[in-house]
Amino acid sequence: MNRTDSGHAPGHDHGHTIAGWTGTGMALAGSVAAGGSMVTAWYPGLALGAALVALSACTTWVLHLAGWGKPGGPRPPAERDWRVRDRSAAQGHPGCRGCRLAGRCRRIAAPAAATAGAGTLPGARVYGERAAETEAAH
Repeated sequence: MNRTDSGHAPGHDHGHTIAGWTGTGMALAGSVAAGGSMVTAWYPGLALGAALVALSACTTWVLHLAGWGKPGGPRPPAERDWRVRDRSAAQGHPGCRGCRLAGRCRRIAAPAAATAGAGTLPGARVYGERAAETEAAH
């Protein structure tokens, strides 16, 4: 198998995004602040550090919804740079808990062959437009 300079296979998607780097940096800063405050017994600092860690999760989620994150699975090579915005985020990513929590679940009409006699409930959500594309590529 061919390897790149980073030691990974050439098609590997590291998943580096603005949302990921921002959230990780904020969580690291909050953890360091909380740890330092714990050692010095400064309890307001401990609370501030814990609040920064919680804020990092919210910030990462908001950036993901704004398109600065990535959907699950590998991205096409042209979209792997961390500065590339995900244009499909407005519709929601299939199977993404953050998108479901924000109410961005896409309703996709299921193929007639798949629903014939399958006992599907009317109005049931069918995820997989992008998942089907990913499976077809493999």
